[in-house]
Amino acid sequence: MAERRIDCRRCRHYFVTWDEDFPHGCRRMGFKSRRSPNDEVRCAMNGRTCRLFEQKQTPAARSQTPVR
Repeated sequence: MAERRIDCRRCRHYFVTWDEDFPHGCRRMGFKSRRSPNDEVRCAMNGRTCRLFEQKQTPAARSQTPVR
């Protein structure tokens, strides 16, 4: 059975490095990459997805009260 693809941008450990050569990073694993951190992990782990993924906390929804 194929594992689902992880979107690192939804992980709490993902960050943008602002380094043109290595724009993606993973705080939990401590590296920067040209590709998505999950792609790097898949290469290193023979196709297995990242086991350290943690969903980001989403901010509370804004109320639907109209602004006056």
